Amino acid sequence: MTTLALRHARVRYGPLEALHGVTLAAPGPGLTVLLGRNGSGRSTALHALAGTVPLSGGAVVWDGADVTRVPAYERARRGLCLVPERRAVFGSLTVRENLGLAAPDHGPALDAYPQLRPLLERRAGTLSGGEQRMLALSRALLARARVVLVDEPAQGMSPSVAARTYELLSALDACVVVAEQRLPPALRERPAIVYELRRGTVVFAGESGELPR
Repeated sequence: MTTLALRHARVRYGPLEALHGVTLAAPGPGLTVLLGRNGSGRSTALHALAGTVPLSGGAVVWDGADVTRVPAYERARRGLCLVPERRAVFGSLTVRENLGLAAPDHGPALDAYPQLRPLLERRAGTLSGGEQRMLALSRALLARARVVLVDEPAQGMSPSVAARTYELLSALDACVVVAEQRLPPALRERPAIVYELRRGTVVFAGESGELPR
């Protein structure tokens, strides 16, 4: 079992504080959802967990160890995979080459997203937004990471592909944390821990079924 947590985390962008002492915990295997509108701090919290933005206060704790000062590349070596909202694929490389960076055998990714099969020789930068998200998530699936952090995983996808995406993420044997503006319909009936952020603070913490519809 893996747990990744923020403890009283603060993040500043110049004079502005984006997180005001946020505390949350994401156990795995399992799915944790960070909800909030733009500017709520949900993406900042995700990047703080990944180590791609520094804390100005508080701590990041991974399986009981303080990793606040551990750089992002070292967290990746330890099994953390981040799929950011933007620039999640290598646009100048083909789909096949992008998948090859994650694993030599990319069959499982194509089974997960068969829509990518006819696109293997296309450059990733020419794909639609939804196709790029499928490719980015396929690389995360191939990585066999202990922790998977995804910012808006279903962005640009059709409802059926979005539902499939959350089915795949929920089935991973990993600690999975996703950031979304609102709870996706596909998660209403799935067990998930939910934190809602507003203006850099946690305003709700509980199970997905406890959120008002």
